Amino acid sequence: MTNSIPQPPTKLSAPQTEAEEKNLTIVKEYMSLAYSPTLNKGRSTVAHLCTSDCVFSAPTTFPDCHTPLDYADSHAKVMSAIADLHIVSYDMAFAKDGHVLLRYTATGSHCGEAHNGIPPTGKKATWSAAAIFEVRDGKVYSFTKEWDKLNMWKQLGWMKGDEYL
Repeated sequence: MTNSIPQPPTKLSAPQTEAEEKNLTIVKEYMSLAYSPTLNKGRSTVAHLCTSDCVFSAPTTFPDCHTPLDYADSHAKVMSAIADLHIVSYDMAFAKDGHVLLRYTATGSHCGEAHNGIPPTGKKATWSAAAIFEVRDGKVYSFTKEWDKLNMWKQLGWMKGDEYL
């Protein structure tokens, strides 16, 4: 695995074993690829980092995604609208055995394609999310995401009041 993608700063972490550091590196590489508007071409971009039986859970924000590969596909579509999306920082990053937690802040503006029929608004948003991963044998086995999608959508102008547009 090569990780030549620049990584955002990590604000808070804890001492990690060598194996835990490797797991953090694998997860950060997945995130760097999945969150890159230029590199993420969908599942093929991250397949080398995932187990064949990988699972994903984010029922309130990505209900149709069941694997980290599905998420990469879906996120590539989001980034076609938020073409400058990037992770600003890992606010918290640590591993314990095979589990990795990333709490991160991201930003981007609706400067790309239309989103669900909404033409580019030019509005910028900043939001935080948490990602919990399980790494097995050097690959992502599970990814659970928690994210305040409505806050981001409001900032981007994708909601009217508290209603979806």
